[in-house]
Amino acid sequence: MSELTNQYWEDLAQAQAKLKKKIENDPWRLAFHQMPETGWLNDPNGAVQFNGLYHLYHQYVPDDPDGGLVHWAHKTSTDMVHFQEEDLFLSPDKPYNKDGVYSGSAFVKDDEIHFFYTGNVKHPGEHDYTFSGREQNTVHIVSKDGFTVDYEEVVIPHEDYPEGFTDHIRDPKIFEKDGIYYMVLGSRALNHRGKILLYESADLYDWTYKGVFIEGEKEMGYMWECPDFFETDEKDVLIFSPQGLKATSHEFENTHNSGYYLGSVDWEKAKFIPDSDFKELDRGFDFYAPQTFEDESGRRILWGWMGLGDISPEYSNPTVARGWQHAMTLPRELTVEDGKLKQRPLTEYQMLRVNENEQSLSIQDSFEWEAQNQKSFELIITIEEVKDKLSITLKEDTVLSYDNHQFSLSHGPSGFGRSERTVEIDNLTKIHVIADTSSLEIFLNDGDYVLSSRVYPKNERDSILFEGYSELSVVKWDLKS
Repeated sequence: MSELTNQYWEDLAQAQAKLKKKIENDPWRLAFHQMPETGWLNDPNGAVQFNGLYHLYHQYVPDDPDGGLVHWAHKTSTDMVHFQEEDLFLSPDKPYNKDGVYSGSAFVKDDEIHFFYTGNVKHPGEHDYTFSGREQNTVHIVSKDGFTVDYEEVVIPHEDYPEGFTDHIRDPKIFEKDGIYYMVLGSRALNHRGKILLYESADLYDWTYKGVFIEGEKEMGYMWECPDFFETDEKDVLIFSPQGLKATSHEFENTHNSGYYLGSVDWEKAKFIPDSDFKELDRGFDFYAPQTFEDESGRRILWGWMGLGDISPEYSNPTVARGWQHAMTLPRELTVEDGKLKQRPLTEYQMLRVNENEQSLSIQDSFEWEAQNQKSFELIITIEEVKDKLSITLKEDTVLSYDNHQFSLSHGPSGFGRSERTVEIDNLTKIHVIADTSSLEIFLNDGDYVLSSRVYPKNERDSILFEGYSELSVVKWDLKS
């Protein structure tokens, strides 16, 4: 029997109808980023390409932009640019997921999609829901088409997790190595350190605990969420989202962060061995819980949540009052090149370009490039020389600047509390900006660094202002919805 009553669905439909009226004329709705139809969106889930069709699922609260009971929403695309909103894929309607269908992933085998997710349960009583009162069950679903559920069972109930951990064990991600299937799970240990657990299976149905894949030192945070592992020709990559990481100079300035290790796996010991420092994936204000998948052409593609939890009082999202909150980043192609993880926007998005405008600029103090659409555009700046410093003002009051080997992203009031994020760069050669109505994604040096941010301009400029002393080549396109 479903845990959700007819009355729940009636109330949800009524709440959504009210939110849709609020949303109708919101100028901050995004032109080409994926966002919630109504309500709250967060972690990308189950990203996969199956029989040519791309599927994106995500955490979703349809009836409340402040969050609440979590479902899986579902969007599909044939080209990774234009997406169709589908019916809800999963809902918290079982005893083992009644307080939220939490994050998970997808894996294709024998012309079926195998989904794994965390079913969240909170027991009544006096609990803190970290050390007591919570179940987080690992659930397996099989679908023949990505739209319907053909099989569902709990494969790792909460009580079967190993000793030494809090109630926070979640976010399964599946991969295959030499005919064996592996699952990584994020966790918070009783000693307040993040760890990633490893399970293995011969058939995706029966799972055996192998041990701790990797564990963090005290300074690496108390909880590791959303683990993701994949191999490349050059290095193995382990991505996760640590909570409680201390900020360093130019890095980890957000409340929660996402990053990666490069390294290799000792498969005899079932341990991931980093041979790089932990690097932040995105230095902007709004990025968390990324998930990757390999598409049918062999590309490794990343989706990220262009948002963040627990940001108040530092900054806020004014779209909450308008009935919705958060969005996805653009999908990015990942590669490892010369010991560095590179992130580049998918080339498919170039189909949105119109009205190309190219200029060679010799900036002597200042130059105002007039009559420039500021709502949705793409800007590529190739830097020939920075003689002193460079700053670029766009949107309403957003400033990109480079001075003394430091790149900065700064917002004025349109950031709604978002102030400044910085990156230390020895030599800045390229700035690639993709701007939507209420977002910015900035790729530096051909994907060496990325900064993502929501921004909410009320009165956009009709020009882009360049200041400083620099030699630049600039090309700009408007981007279609």
